[in-house]
Amino acid sequence: MKLESALKQFYPKSPMITDTPNCTDPDRMKGMDTAGALGMTEQRAKFGMSAFFAKNDVSEEDKSNAVGQLTKYALKVTPRLVAKSAGNKLGYCLVILSKMAFEDYARSAGSVCECQVCKGKGVVYNCKDVVKHSGIINFNGDVIVEPKVKSELVGELCQICNGKGKLTYRCRCKGRGKVLDEEQTELQGGVPVFKDCPRCSGRGYKRMPSSVAYQAIRHIVPELTQPTWSRNWKPFYEKLISKCFIEENSAEVVFNKITK
Repeated sequence: MKLESALKQFYPKSPMITDTPNCTDPDRMKGMDTAGALGMTEQRAKFGMSAFFAKNDVSEEDKSNAVGQLTKYALKVTPRLVAKSAGNKLGYCLVILSKMAFEDYARSAGSVCECQVCKGKGVVYNCKDVVKHSGIINFNGDVIVEPKVKSELVGELCQICNGKGKLTYRCRCKGRGKVLDEEQTELQGGVPVFKDCPRCSGRGYKRMPSSVAYQAIRHIVPELTQPTWSRNWKPFYEKLISKCFIEENSAEVVFNKITK
């Protein structure tokens, strides 16, 4: 049984009235069996289960546990040059890197974030000249009453999020991770040939740029330069992201062994 299939225990469906008989296989996994398997897996792969549950928004507690365990791991494997450049602010830096590494790991094609332009409101307010009265002009074109114009805050539809207040991380390939290979399609006589999306490398979503993590760390360590970040800090940051995927895969292996 796949670990992803166990998520239905946290999002039960409504009962359906149908004349189709339920599965009668005596070896089928029941709800309590799945819950027990999840508990056993969490005992053996706590980090991986916390990361997996947090990634799928099961609970906020799992997210804090995953970030906490990732921070502990970061403290154990911190490179010497990173610790030297951070100095006595290393603890703050590790917490920030762990949080941002987890956010990068938890991203998917369906992930959304608040629009920073409109702050989630979907409307942007700007000062503009508003005509309160168009004025009066006679037949000769002489102005009898001057037009009345007043500067006011005017709400306009946010062009970045199109009024939704949220932005998606989905790539231009619409989250599929595949795009049409026009050259190969033409060579195959019109038979569609697909390839990995060059923008997202087949993931289906945009990763968080490492420059965002660099700017966050610079608020704590102002003397940190871009070459130092790229040479010492960035590989360490990428290692934290990879650690989340490794632990999730370990939990998947343990869960498969338990449910066999």
